[in-house]
Amino acid sequence: MPRVIHPIEVESYRILRSRIDLSHLPPLSRAVAERVIHAAADLSFGDSLVLDEDALQKGREALLNGAPVYCDARMAAAGITSRTPIVPLDDPRAKTPEPGLTRSATAMRLATREAPAGAVWVIGNAPTALFELLEHPPTDPALIVGLPVGFVGASEAKEALAQSALPFVTNRGERGGSAVAVAAVNALIYYDA
Repeated sequence: MPRVIHPIEVESYRILRSRIDLSHLPPLSRAVAERVIHAAADLSFGDSLVLDEDALQKGREALLNGAPVYCDARMAAAGITSRTPIVPLDDPRAKTPEPGLTRSATAMRLATREAPAGAVWVIGNAPTALFELLEHPPTDPALIVGLPVGFVGASEAKEALAQSALPFVTNRGERGGSAVAVAAVNALIYYDA
């Protein structure tokens, strides 16, 4: 069934496009940037997002082919309504963090050990989860959406992701969050050439 777009969303995108010109971006990068900006009502994402069209294409293909989606928080999972994401924090083994790790990092460590190759990873909340993915990367991830928010570690985790060889979408700075991470994923799912 085709997605029905509400008139409010149509008007919101019209306003967004009147305020920022993203026409220089390749198609998937533009779709992700617009949806992220729309989700946050924050034009600064137009300058801070770090996008790679090939990585976005790989992530889109994986999503359309039913790749599993792992989210660092239930809030992110709730926003990806066309899939049933896996939230490693729900794993009972993550309730007791490994020494020196947060619950989020412990959950990601467990998940990366057991996840199949080609999964999509969505980090919108916990910088420690993103650091864990970088320290112990999953097998051949299709895409890592690394957009955690925060004053402690978020900028550094995203910079490390941007410097990695992993396929990713991220941004520079402290801004981020589950809503923008979900927006990036949904942009790839709903993109219509």
